Amino acid sequence: MNFALIMLLLLVATGVVWAAEVLYFRKHRIAGAPQPWWIEYPVSFFPVILVVFFLRSFLVEPFKIPSGSMLPTLLVGDFILVNKFTYGIRVPVINTRVIEINEPQRGEVMVFRYPDNPTLDYIKRIVGVPGDEIVYANKRLTINGREIAVTADGDYNYLENGLNFVGTRKYQEQLGDHAHAILVQAEVPPVQLSGVQRFPFRDNCAYNDSGFRCKVPAQHYFLMGDNRDSSSDSRYWGFVPERNIVGKAFLIWWNFDDLKRIGQSIN
Repeated sequence: MNFALIMLLLLVATGVVWAAEVLYFRKHRIAGAPQPWWIEYPVSFFPVILVVFFLRSFLVEPFKIPSGSMLPTLLVGDFILVNKFTYGIRVPVINTRVIEINEPQRGEVMVFRYPDNPTLDYIKRIVGVPGDEIVYANKRLTINGREIAVTADGDYNYLENGLNFVGTRKYQEQLGDHAHAILVQAEVPPVQLSGVQRFPFRDNCAYNDSGFRCKVPAQHYFLMGDNRDSSSDSRYWGFVPERNIVGKAFLIWWNFDDLKRIGQSIN
């Protein structure tokens, strides 16, 4: 469901009625006569829809985390806020950037439209920016020839889909200015080769049993989940075009199961 399009259509419909009321109907209505319901409701809802549309389109937008691909940074059920303007002002619905502000940086957590189905929103961490060479071999990440150091941080266990117990090792990693935790399952291969799809600029990547090497094309980004062995990400479906960017995740504003997470920043 394209919520932005629905909001735009509601905004236009109620705005037309509001304008007609102000410019015509109010002046020609008998003094003291009530507004007809088909004018009263749109006129009442128009300011609310206008404010919501402006906030969601240009300032912040709420999202709910549906999967464990970003564990342990983000938990299933976290409600987060996404900054819509930090990467530039975009035209609602068509998502074309008209004013540049900041470029996405390595290590930032970004919400974007899934390249295979732009009606779906995904969230992952930026690993590669345009021009980067990304190598992921034997569970170690190298960017532009520099291996990213990790520090062991104990075990991390969780339930997947409420049923399957998953045991992982947790490591601390730093990409750019962002220190964060990642999860690794030693027995799982770096890439499930059978899951790698054909995608635009697929020739920029080379895969083998130990991992992959990819060169990020211009105006594209390479993203991975922090839960490295349980994430559908750029390893499998390719690069994220600049036009698919939604915004930067920055705050957990609610979690029904763990109130202590409320107000935590997303690093």
